Amino acid sequence: MRGILQSLLIGLLFFTLSTFFFSFSHAKLIGVIALLVTLWTNNALPLGIVSLLPLILFPSLHIIDLKAVAPNYSKSIIFLFLGGFMMAIALQKTNTHKFLSKKLLSFFPNTPKGIIYALAITSALLSSILSNTTITLMLMPIGLFLTENPKLKSRFLISIAYGASIGGIITPIGTPPNMILLGFLESVNITPPTFGEWMIKVFPIAVLMLFTVPYLLSIGINAEKLEKLDNKIPSLNKEQKKLLWILGSLIILLLINTPIKPYYSGLGLNEKLILLGYGLLMFMPSINFLKWEDTKEIPYEIVFLFGAGFSIATAFIKTGLASDIALKLSFISDMPLVWMIFFIALFVSFSTEVTSNTALTSIALPIFYEFAKNMGENGIVIMMVATIAASYAFMLPIATPPNAIVMSSRVIKIKEMAKIGFFANMLGVTFLTIVAYFIWS
Repeated sequence: MRGILQSLLIGLLFFTLSTFFFSFSHAKLIGVIALLVTLWTNNALPLGIVSLLPLILFPSLHIIDLKAVAPNYSKSIIFLFLGGFMMAIALQKTNTHKFLSKKLLSFFPNTPKGIIYALAITSALLSSILSNTTITLMLMPIGLFLTENPKLKSRFLISIAYGASIGGIITPIGTPPNMILLGFLESVNITPPTFGEWMIKVFPIAVLMLFTVPYLLSIGINAEKLEKLDNKIPSLNKEQKKLLWILGSLIILLLINTPIKPYYSGLGLNEKLILLGYGLLMFMPSINFLKWEDTKEIPYEIVFLFGAGFSIATAFIKTGLASDIALKLSFISDMPLVWMIFFIALFVSFSTEVTSNTALTSIALPIFYEFAKNMGENGIVIMMVATIAASYAFMLPIATPPNAIVMSSRVIKIKEMAKIGFFANMLGVTFLTIVAYFIWS
């Protein structure tokens, strides 16, 4: 109850302060968002319950009506997520994820720096196709038991969390902010990047981060003792081999479906239907990886979280609050493009440290859209920068789910994560600015 009262007080405080700078209707929306963000971060109510509150609060407070809120919880992009998570459940149920993890870890030397690179890259690659929350939870026991050295154990766990955040941007389904951007682009009638186009755009950023952030984490630990590791890779059974063939066919289909303009127009298939179709394929009698009972493992609270995020974005646009804030930030539009990108990346990255990256993306996209819609192709660049920067917040546990998960181990000190995370944030902002300006724009 204390957390709920705290959230109500913070919401009321933001509402009161906002009345000095915004209209009464805009202040109501800001107050409700402050309430929701606080409830998301202090865990006073379950995530799914908080994510359903916009259905009640927005109409009740006459912010936007129910007809405008409800469709946000059934956007087509959500079905892409459902299909992807069905595939993820099949990987976990068959223990194929353990084979993939061991295989990836075996490519690196048995040294502190080698293990840090191994964990970060393994976490990143798996998080590109599975939930980064799931991957962090899966790899954390490995990081905990690789060594008894407290300093190494801490760095190993941080490398898992950072790798999950770095890799989450590689595909549209890797992390919730990516999905929110795609849903937002559809809602404003902008054609979102395809699966392949997205990967081509963001891959250079992920590669740069995976070269530098593990190196940052390995500073000062070369002299630490590391116990001998068991690198034995489990053999694949018939079911696991079949699943890997199916997963491989999905990857190939997504790749050949991706247009390479002006040379190749792709297959023209809807990627949401492809992912959902492959997810449903897991239930077919001849495949039979999943049963209906397994759908209990789908994180429906994340589906509701998407709906809440889309609802916040809709409210920002329909009430005019996004335009109002954009007007107050109009000085950004006078900046050269490279500095505009840098400012937005820096602002979003460090703002995310004190709130959910999903919530912040939902708030930021409608605001930056007001600048982006008059910028042509560079408009999508601005919104992609804001989205990716929301995943590249490494300082505090509250910033991203992977950070929060590894902090729950009680091995890591917040001071240590904040110190390393500050430099990781700056690396992310710098690389994002360079790639966005020289390659995307």
